[in-house]
Amino acid sequence: MHLSIEPNEHITFGIRYQDENVVVIEKPTRRVTDPGLGHDRDTILNGLFHHFPHQLQQLGKTRDFGLLHRLDRETSGLLVVALSKDAYDGLRAQFEDRKIAKYYWAVCRGVPNTPTGIINRPILEQGGQQRGSKLTAVISSQGQPAATAFRVLTSASDVSMIEARPITGRLHQIRVHMSSIKCPILGDTFYAPKPVAATAPRVALHAHRLVFTHPVTQEPMDVRSRFPRDLVKLLNRLGLQRPDLDGSAASSAQQDTAADDPC
Repeated sequence: MHLSIEPNEHITFGIRYQDENVVVIEKPTRRVTDPGLGHDRDTILNGLFHHFPHQLQQLGKTRDFGLLHRLDRETSGLLVVALSKDAYDGLRAQFEDRKIAKYYWAVCRGVPNTPTGIINRPILEQGGQQRGSKLTAVISSQGQPAATAFRVLTSASDVSMIEARPITGRLHQIRVHMSSIKCPILGDTFYAPKPVAATAPRVALHAHRLVFTHPVTQEPMDVRSRFPRDLVKLLNRLGLQRPDLDGSAASSAQQDTAADDPC
């Protein structure tokens, strides 16, 4: 069988859930989700084609080779991928109807004024027209409606760890929204001031939870991922407690154990 995407066995990722229709993987940081300019065979999709060549090829380009959403290069965490046509169509409908809940953990400079809230600020995409130029986003009245729910999990001095749930799906939405309330994400070279961007080696953002209905069995699914090792080290350095999978604060012993978890 001719494959549209070149498989690459060297692209590694964790698998949090798998059956014959659906796989939920853990994307590591600094890995592009799918091929594009400058990334022909070093993406998550290349790795997926190594593990699931026939399933993804049968889905074809019309079903995006099973991909239903993407994460930015530096963002780590969960991605759900379809392995059958029925699964793709069912999950696509859930995404379009906003029935899939995605939760992210982020480490921010500053502490939100309220422990919970919803940021409602329109986002406008800009740039990206010229070859090699970056596509970015700004808060603008000319932009598309955008909403992000958040809650503060832990804080210390002028830093905080928050859980964010994007209600809409705009470009860089969480990063733009947190910056707009003066709580930029550490390590964010696009939307945070330079001193804040330099605080972490990468964007301190992790997609830690996906809640959806299984598209074939109709069972409720709740898949979670622990904070990766590099971000646990960041929390320790900042004096922040690492939340457990349910969002409650973990003990110091749990923090030490988590630091040995694979990314």
